[in-house]
Amino acid sequence: MDKKIFAIFGDPVSHSRSPLMHNSVFKKLNYPASYIRVHLLDGTKLRKTFFDLKLSGANITVPHKEAAFEACDEIRGFAKKVGVVNTIVKENEKLIGYNTDADGFMFAIEEFDTPKHILILGAGGTAKALSARFLQDGIKVDILNRSEGRLNYFKNLGCECYTWGSFQEKKYDLIVNTTSAGLKDEDLPAPIEIIDTLLNTTDFVADAIYGKITPFLQLAQKKNITYKDGADMLLGQGVLANELFVSHILNTSDINQAMKESFLY
Repeated sequence: MDKKIFAIFGDPVSHSRSPLMHNSVFKKLNYPASYIRVHLLDGTKLRKTFFDLKLSGANITVPHKEAAFEACDEIRGFAKKVGVVNTIVKENEKLIGYNTDADGFMFAIEEFDTPKHILILGAGGTAKALSARFLQDGIKVDILNRSEGRLNYFKNLGCECYTWGSFQEKKYDLIVNTTSAGLKDEDLPAPIEIIDTLLNTTDFVADAIYGKITPFLQLAQKKNITYKDGADMLLGQGVLANELFVSHILNTSDINQAMKESFLY
């Protein structure tokens, strides 16, 4: 078998642990492949870049998950429902799009009490995937975003939607930050007054960002709220993506173990 090349597309992408995770699988399980980072500024160039690099598959992170949907020839599974792609596999010179984010997140919050009402901060691709997945399980979902512009999608799903200016205080079982606030800076995903109020009325919080305790999680920590960063979500979606990359010829538990070991590096 010829050696395959996979990649992670994003902006930023230098922080991504995906190469460590997937290369750990390929090395430990003797699969002939390697995995690289690609810093992509313009999402409309994703398809051309994919073929120029002769890739066999790719993961997509912020802010290109919706552009990845447009770049594909065919969409399968959950991605078709949400219009957001985070995993692409090449089949017969066609790009096939999938979404493993949502199931990866469900894996990450298994240890939390089953939430009945969740607030999602942000309205991008990850928020779309998670909201649709939560609703599928009968969980009530609210969305809080800086502006009104991207909220129609969520309103059509049946979510209660708020902007910073219209937000009303409620009790939530879980609050999830899907914005990039705190990734490259010390910003919060909403004004401190709103975040402080929210954290006084929730049991659990989660952040899609991994590898650092974001300012959002730092506040949760100070209030003794149980929290998670995005590492378990990353692991969950990574295992599912790797299964697609290797066409399910590797054992899932072996993939999971090899990826877990990569977090020790």
